[in-house]
Amino acid sequence: MTYPVFRPVADHAVLVEFGEAINRAVHDEVLRLDARVSPDTVTGFLEAVPAYVNILIRFDPLITDHAAVEKALRRLIDASGTAPRTGQQQDVRICYDADFAPDLPGVAQAVGLSAEAVIAAHLAGDYRVYMYGFAPGYAYLAGVPEAIRLPRKTAPVRDVAAGSVVIAGPQCLVTTLVMPTGWWIIGRSPTQILNRGEGERPVLFDVGDTVRFTRIDRAAFEAEAVP
Repeated sequence: MTYPVFRPVADHAVLVEFGEAINRAVHDEVLRLDARVSPDTVTGFLEAVPAYVNILIRFDPLITDHAAVEKALRRLIDASGTAPRTGQQQDVRICYDADFAPDLPGVAQAVGLSAEAVIAAHLAGDYRVYMYGFAPGYAYLAGVPEAIRLPRKTAPVRDVAAGSVVIAGPQCLVTTLVMPTGWWIIGRSPTQILNRGEGERPVLFDVGDTVRFTRIDRAAFEAEAVP
């Protein structure tokens, strides 16, 4: 298949696909288009929603249509000289104590490493925020090192605490609500990803930001955790 691929969505959007695999080169193309698209460059533009390998462009169907939007988007993609948006580095604190990391022993056994080696690998990951989805504030990161990648569990676990740091395949996220998950729970963070009504920003990260995890002990976690 030749990329990009343009797919009409309902009567008000176009999905632009740049690839199939999660990697930075493909995501750079997503970010590059996200940086270029605006009401000035695409008539009727309303919203852009970037994801791992694609970006959804919403438009006003009373003003324009799929064909016109696709033509404008192709023109933006073909334009040279625009670098992908540069994100900020965000620091996320994480505690790996046993009751915060119930799956850490299982991950260690499955990948043939000690628990401390799994922690070291996780801390060394090169993480970027690729998209938001599934639940409020769920920022999907990619960059989990190959050495500790595992597929999702065969069955989800219910009532996983907010702030849990979970991994599956190349992906990692910090949960923001008490919810079920089939990902591997390897720690917990006091860092608030979802802003619950204070300030102008609803979430900590922007798509394209990089994330660095910093290890803390239980005392530091308790001191930072929001009641």
